[in-house]
Amino acid sequence: QVQLVESGGGLVQTGGSLKLSCAASGRFSHYYAMGWFRQAPGSEREFVAGISRDGSRAAHADPVKGRFAISRDNAKNTTYLQMTSLTLEDTAMYYCAARFTYHAQAVYNTDYEDWGQGTQVTVSS
Repeated sequence: QVQLVESGGGLVQTGGSLKLSCAASGRFSHYYAMGWFRQAPGSEREFVAGISRDGSRAAHADPVKGRFAISRDNAKNTTYLQMTSLTLEDTAMYYCAARFTYHAQAVYNTDYEDWGQGTQVTVSS
């Protein structure tokens, strides 16, 4: 099991940028593929982006392609989500998630096991 703590959320105007961070702790944290999900009020939680254990591969959901970028720094046990060109539709609670895997280059969009508490992102016009 890994513990996850998100930070970096806040209030931003449309077209602005934010960078979310997710700090991981616990044994074997380097054995986890990481992901970001979001949930808006009244909506289901949706996949935003995922990155492999070694950071060599990443995937982004269609609504955020070209605007968001996931990355990780394994030396710091931290995963990031750089968000640019934010729109009102990006307003949501953003969650970091971890999935244990033996595959260094696998990227996942589902079946994550450990979750952070979330960080709120609010985009205003």
